[in-house]
Amino acid sequence: MRRRLPAAGALAAVAGLLVTALATTQPAAAASAGPAVPFGSHQFPYAAGTLKPSGTQSALDQQVVATYKAWKSAFVKQNCGNGWYQVRSPDADHPYVAEGQGYGMVVTALMAGADADARKIFDGLVKYTLAHPSVNNSGLLAAEQDSSCKSVDGSDSATDGDLDVAYGLLLADRQWGSGGTYDYRSLAVKHIAAIKKSEVNSTTHLMLLGDWSGSGESHHWITRSSDWMIDHFRAFRTATGDSAWDTIRAAHQHLITSQQSKYASTTGLLADFVVSTDKTPRPASGKVLESSHDGDFGWNACRDPWRIGADAVTSGDAASLASARKINGWIKAKAGGDPNKIGTGYHLNGSAFENGDDMAFTAPFAVTALTDPGSQAWLDALWGKLAATPVNPKLYYGASVQLQSMIVASGNHWVP
Repeated sequence: MRRRLPAAGALAAVAGLLVTALATTQPAAAASAGPAVPFGSHQFPYAAGTLKPSGTQSALDQQVVATYKAWKSAFVKQNCGNGWYQVRSPDADHPYVAEGQGYGMVVTALMAGADADARKIFDGLVKYTLAHPSVNNSGLLAAEQDSSCKSVDGSDSATDGDLDVAYGLLLADRQWGSGGTYDYRSLAVKHIAAIKKSEVNSTTHLMLLGDWSGSGESHHWITRSSDWMIDHFRAFRTATGDSAWDTIRAAHQHLITSQQSKYASTTGLLADFVVSTDKTPRPASGKVLESSHDGDFGWNACRDPWRIGADAVTSGDAASLASARKINGWIKAKAGGDPNKIGTGYHLNGSAFENGDDMAFTAPFAVTALTDPGSQAWLDALWGKLAATPVNPKLYYGASVQLQSMIVASGNHWVP
């Protein structure tokens, strides 16, 4: 995202939807009907050979539920009336950011069945996103809101949030159908179309930073690695039937593979930002948007192991598996099998430039560990740290990445 406190990680970014396409007038679906894929049902097995943390499945699921309850208590709020729910972000540069609303929609849909209020919260998040459209494309979400839930700082979009909003709507359609207050599927398809129009570079087929970085803008040939959500692109292809999403997915997978090969052959790490996408894509040199570490594995790219790993275990795709395993092999050796030795910032050659401790960096490596048959002990060590680390109510970013990494690592992630 483009505006955030460096220590908060990528913030703004969750997607909004066309206000005029908002609620449908269809009669509400049977309110008592439960979700089609309740949390813990494990209806979608991962690719053959995928590890899972040691212990019973029930115990793993309960550890996720405990973390979810703490996350929900800390960050899911109704602070602005209007029937809205919001995910608050106390460590961001604004109280409410698009990224957070996207996280909320994905998490709430996945946790349905473990939380009886999941659909009510989800609909409140939908209502909030629809009420905060981007000024550039009303089918997208404005990236940042102040304490009064008023959009600020230009009211334009941030791509990662929009990707999760659309994905969350597809999950909701699968969970509850689209015959209630909101036609989730229709909203998802419209949101996906808006993403394609305003947040995808039509030349490179790579994600833009937001709908503000269109043709002619100085950041037009820059892309952010944490926006390369391969499983989302697969879901968008399925939902829309638009083969452009195959092209978009392939472009990002090629970029991941080539960036790892050219610039991080021993680590597999990706930079926060890749520049010159119209020529020879390369890691940023110094600050291009957020900090002097824009070309390093920092507060945006720290999510990449989770995103790449999630596609690897759900699709079994060879490219995603290879990319995830490269990252896993490096971090396991770098940390000596001890998750407590994972830092909070690395150059692409693997040397640390920041030695803090944050779930935003630690948790995603549990997902890449799933992909390596020889990493059971490492996975167990990571899971143990994640499960034992309480949610910090002041650190929305790390807690949100922690929870979603645990959802994947426990076998509860699925692609609609």
